[in-house]
Amino acid sequence: MKNLFEKTYKNFLVIDIETASAYERYEDMDERLQSLWNKKSVHMPGADDYPPDQLYFEKAGIYAEFGKVICISAGVFTMDENHKPGLRIKSFASESEQEILENFKTLIESKFEAKNLRMVAHNGREFDFPYLCRRMLVHGMAIPEALDLRDKKPWEICHIDTLEMWKFGDRKNFTSLDLLASLFGISSSKDDIDGSQVNKVYYKEKNLERISQYCQKDVMVTAQVFLKLNAMQPIDINNISYL
Repeated sequence: MKNLFEKTYKNFLVIDIETASAYERYEDMDERLQSLWNKKSVHMPGADDYPPDQLYFEKAGIYAEFGKVICISAGVFTMDENHKPGLRIKSFASESEQEILENFKTLIESKFEAKNLRMVAHNGREFDFPYLCRRMLVHGMAIPEALDLRDKKPWEICHIDTLEMWKFGDRKNFTSLDLLASLFGISSSKDDIDGSQVNKVYYKEKNLERISQYCQKDVMVTAQVFLKLNAMQPIDINNISYL
């Protein structure tokens, strides 16, 4: 365990992001964006039952073109003086998306070498990683080398997706993080809120701290699932710390 963590996992960063609609109300968008949302939303589940303005609050946060990042949590594996593995988690949450992205960018560029960094997320290849890249570009930011996939060969991509690990090449369905946690006997991160409630908690309750805590729990669960997918024991809950 000692050698595996010290030699292999020291450059791993487990991440999770929480997103919300870019505006609280459909009416807050300019007419051009409203028109583009109308065209996009007609293909979404529920389009036959709800008008575009109602779908906006429920669905816009999952699309980088119409949403924004409100929290990023990141966890690193550690080893204490007794050679027991641990996990240290830090969150970046703010009303300013640009501030969140800049702080996260600073973290991965100052603490890790791009060629060695391995970022882990559940459904990260389809959601977390591309979402972060797209929103950075919207703010005129250069994408960190460790995140940028453009012009990279498949074997040069260092992103690890626990969903892909579980699929073993099977493309038929989506397996949630909560389901994998249940299968492996790991505590759920959905004991307070889940992803479908984030927009409401953000705009109606104005409770970014609650969202940050939920995001941290997702990182913890993702890290534990990642270890189980590598046939390793999960980390003792007493060895998980939050910064």
